[in-house]
Amino acid sequence: MAHQRFCKVCRGWHDLDEPWPHNCLPEAPQRSDLPCPSVIGDTMSAVQSQLTGKLYDSKSQLRAEYRQHGVVEVGNDPARLRPKPKAKTDRKAVKDAVHKAEARFNRGERTSDRMKFK
Repeated sequence: MAHQRFCKVCRGWHDLDEPWPHNCLPEAPQRSDLPCPSVIGDTMSAVQSQLTGKLYDSKSQLRAEYRQHGVVEVGNDPARLRPKPKAKTDRKAVKDAVHKAEARFNRGERTSDRMKFK
């Protein structure tokens, strides 16, 4: 007896040993008509350099001028505006400090005993 599976498309049973009917196969995802992936080109509409005032229609030439003058191009990434994360508290150092203070207190030391004025 051949194994069969219920088809949700035609609402019938199909043998698993035979190829699945083409009209019952799920549709393939739509692909682009372009034969290659998206490519970002070097050309752009003419822009004026903020350093020298020259017009550039090539991204690489504009960036080369910026590099030549030591300018860093930052773009418009919003991540650069986020505040830097704060350093994590060294919990072990805090515990050690508390234990030292507790030991001094238990020995009867006062803060003024530890202060040496020169």
